[in-house]
Amino acid sequence: MKIKKVGIIGAGQMGSGIAHVCALAGFDVGVNDVSKDRIDAGLATINGNLGRQLKSGKITEADRAAALKRITPVMSFEGFADYDLVIESAIEDEQIKRKIFQALCPHLKPDTIVASNTSSISITRLASVTGRPEKFMGIHFMNPVPLMELVELIRGIATEEATFATVKEFTLALHKTIAVAEDFPAFIVNRILLPMINEAIYTLYEGVGGVEAIDTAMKLGAHHPMGPLELADFIGLDTCLSVMQVLYEGLADSKYRPCPLLVKYVEAGWLGRKANRGFYDYRGEKPVPTR
Repeated sequence: MKIKKVGIIGAGQMGSGIAHVCALAGFDVGVNDVSKDRIDAGLATINGNLGRQLKSGKITEADRAAALKRITPVMSFEGFADYDLVIESAIEDEQIKRKIFQALCPHLKPDTIVASNTSSISITRLASVTGRPEKFMGIHFMNPVPLMELVELIRGIATEEATFATVKEFTLALHKTIAVAEDFPAFIVNRILLPMINEAIYTLYEGVGGVEAIDTAMKLGAHHPMGPLELADFIGLDTCLSVMQVLYEGLADSKYRPCPLLVKYVEAGWLGRKANRGFYDYRGEKPVPTR
């Protein structure tokens, strides 16, 4: 099977990024979200990011115009009836994702492949509600999608080899590097990355160092491009908490217990950059540590 039309459910940071790279690689892309306003905001983000790539010389004006022309809003799941691949990129909440797949799959062609961009949730469990588990798998893009080279591919227990081969070919066409992960909680990247971030939050919680000291230590001492608390704000503290909860519940090991300070920040609505406050306050001219 050849993939030509790609549907994206979710026009947020990840969904708009996936749509961006798919359109730039020559695929026809349909973008869906819960409202037209959200779809319009996603399309505006794509336009802005393509503009930045144009300015830096990574693409031409013809590339930008062609990519934008390939992207269309899809107002309901019925609009995905003739699509070859549909990728869900909604919030990292298993119940929401399951509801999306239950509503989506009856409208698709029998051979349409369905995928989730989940960063942590069991592919096998999500596949079980689709009615087509053999044509379902995880395609986990990294954030920000246009810049990050890696995509994790995750098979569920029922994923057919033909499905995997088709998705692999599609991913390589996006000029991404593939890491194949087993269907374990948080896969490879987040299984390693999120506990590190959680440990950095514990380091802050226990008073070992302040926000700036921790981030500076990891940037200059471990040569990380971004400190772990700055990175947590970029990812979204609600997403960090969701992944840690999946790890803690899925692996039943106390080393994955979410830091109480992370829980407190999420309860306060301080979710990071998207909320203008997290471990840094982004409301002024430059970010200021909140602890």
